[in-house]
Amino acid sequence: MAWVQPAARLRLATLPRVETKWLEDFVSLAETRSFSRSAQLRHVTQPAFSRRIQALEAWVGVDLVDRSAYPTRLTPAGETFHAQALEVLDSLQAARNMMRAHQQAGHDTIEFAVPHTLAFSFFPHWLMELKQRFGTVKCRLIALNVHDAVMHLTEGSCDLLIAYHHASQPLPLAPERYEMMSLGSETLAPYAMPGPDGQPLFRLPTSKRVRVPFLSYASGAYLARLVEQILKHGDQPVELDAIYETDMAEGLKAMALEGHGLAFLPSSSVSQELRARRLVPAAPAGRYELTMEVRIYRERPEHARHAKATTEAVWNFLQQR
Repeated sequence: MAWVQPAARLRLATLPRVETKWLEDFVSLAETRSFSRSAQLRHVTQPAFSRRIQALEAWVGVDLVDRSAYPTRLTPAGETFHAQALEVLDSLQAARNMMRAHQQAGHDTIEFAVPHTLAFSFFPHWLMELKQRFGTVKCRLIALNVHDAVMHLTEGSCDLLIAYHHASQPLPLAPERYEMMSLGSETLAPYAMPGPDGQPLFRLPTSKRVRVPFLSYASGAYLARLVEQILKHGDQPVELDAIYETDMAEGLKAMALEGHGLAFLPSSSVSQELRARRLVPAAPAGRYELTMEVRIYRERPEHARHAKATTEAVWNFLQQR
């Protein structure tokens, strides 16, 4: 930042501010050519109206009105400033109309914060079912990692949060401020590309001294912590060789589809690939897997900062289903 001398800072701090009503007063006077008539139209006394015109002239630094003539007329500087005042007021009105249009357009739009994995897999199907039973829902999807999705809710930047839940990794949302409902559940399990015989190229459990190429979630990702729980409580140790990592399940699935290794993926994200036999389970049924709950959260009405009637209607509908 450029250094500013103390005297310059003083001049900036003491610069008078123009008020919008002064501009509106001046435009009125330019149209009526009468102080008394404009004062009446502006719903102020004539002395007060005159003081506001004088304040505007003091701010501009030149006389805008020729008071020696009757009816009142503008000075040459006043004529120039009149055009500028009209432009400023028109711009302000246009900006105001634009903001009101944004507010009205977004008032019935529900903003969902959803972790990437659910945004790709669970959310589209769930929303279609909701529309079929509830009706049209205008929504905006904000796809984030789990931490940022939770932060969006706690900061009041979204209306609803949809996220996974497991008892070993609860989300930091105080129940006295946030309420939730269960939308269902799905399983996190290992999958791999099948070989020519239809069997997975990589599988669990492994024999000793065999290290399976492992496609892992980035350290700290919510699903990474759940995979740690699966491996920690598995019925026998496994040897995994982490060759790739990302915080998105879709990224791991893409790598698994190319045969790079084994990945733990939510069941909703691989349903089509399983039907097409492009991926197959990489462990016996019931082993090395974990069931997660899919929950929807909102700020309790008594704490809500941006309550929307549409959000309330959807929440009440979900409660009654």
